[in-house]
Amino acid sequence: MFMRIDHIGIACKDIEEKIAFFSETFELTVVAREVNEEQGVKEAMLRISDGEGGGSYIQLLEPLSEDSPVGKFLAKRGEGVHHVAFGVPDVAQAMAKINEKGVRLLDERPRHGSMGSEIAFLHPKDVGGMLTELVQAPKP
Repeated sequence: MFMRIDHIGIACKDIEEKIAFFSETFELTVVAREVNEEQGVKEAMLRISDGEGGGSYIQLLEPLSEDSPVGKFLAKRGEGVHHVAFGVPDVAQAMAKINEKGVRLLDERPRHGSMGSEIAFLHPKDVGGMLTELVQAPKP
């Protein structure tokens, strides 16, 4: 079902500071920036590698407000890994299969994600405490 690790989401207070760190320290390149009003974040995708089925990235997330999900995460846990995202060939199909196995979904249907992807989140309590995202890369 999983094709690759699509990205690791990292919550941060200052996205520009973290972009500079990851760019200078690990020589990663920003390939996309977005403001996602629905999720309440500014985000930057930094490419790690390209592969079959899509690339792998670090996703930096800065909250637009303290009461957004990432803002609440930062207040409670501080900066760090927010979620892990797995690439799947068909997010709706993966959601159905996973839900049949008793894992709760945070999304009822796929929604818009970074760089034109389709995404859905799984309930962290059903995945060992880890917020898990399913990502279907956009069709070329």
